[in-house]
Amino acid sequence: MSIYIENLSSEVEEDDLKRIFLEYGTVKQVHIPTNHKTGKNRGFAVVEMETCAEEISAVQMLRGIEWMGRILTVNRARIELKDVSLSRL
Repeated sequence: MSIYIENLSSEVEEDDLKRIFLEYGTVKQVHIPTNHKTGKNRGFAVVEMETCAEEISAVQMLRGIEWMGRILTVNRARIELKDVSLSRL
């Protein structure tokens, strides 16, 4: 059960996202792709939750919130994180 998050601050780290999503259930994995030249995140992430119910709850509660000075776009991912090679993100 994966969630796609957009409009992240360049300061966000995996532990920051994990802390927020833990309020809605078990976080299996967090991935924030980075720019290979700068090392900064690319402004989006994928969070994998344990269950569909946890995913739905997190999406409903976090969609459109302001966090770290940005309004987040939070949606269910179209594909599962396990189906994607992380090196391609």
